[in-house]
Amino acid sequence: MLVGLHHTALSTPDAERLVAFYRDHFEFVVAFDFAWDEQNAAFRRTHAAPETRGRVVMLERGPSRLEIFEYEKPAPRPARGLPGNADHGLCHLAFEVKDIDAEVARLRAAGVPFLSDPVPQATVKVCYGRDPDGNLFELIEFFDHAVES
Repeated sequence: MLVGLHHTALSTPDAERLVAFYRDHFEFVVAFDFAWDEQNAAFRRTHAAPETRGRVVMLERGPSRLEIFEYEKPAPRPARGLPGNADHGLCHLAFEVKDIDAEVARLRAAGVPFLSDPVPQATVKVCYGRDPDGNLFELIEFFDHAVES
């Protein structure tokens, strides 16, 4: 029986930087943080690799979780350019907010880049930004009424 979505994982070349971004800007806290090495037989099996070594940090904010991986082995392949919503694979993380304009202003003041200002659509207002690794995130504010077009 499916219970629900437990977490989303991001692989990064710099766990400290990415953890700090989601901790400082989105108020996630570290649930656990540990390194593993080639001696970890369970990771060799679950990661389907003859040798695996790295670090994993699980971040939590209420029921939401982000798992941050920094691999040493197997050697990671760098991402090819900045992913867009139209690219195959994980497109973006979405964070529900209240007062999206204030949230965007707060994040922009901290140097976080956005693709646009918040845009009203139907019963929501949305915009997209990027984390330090170039991953897209969406801010979304829900209204209790439809936006007139």
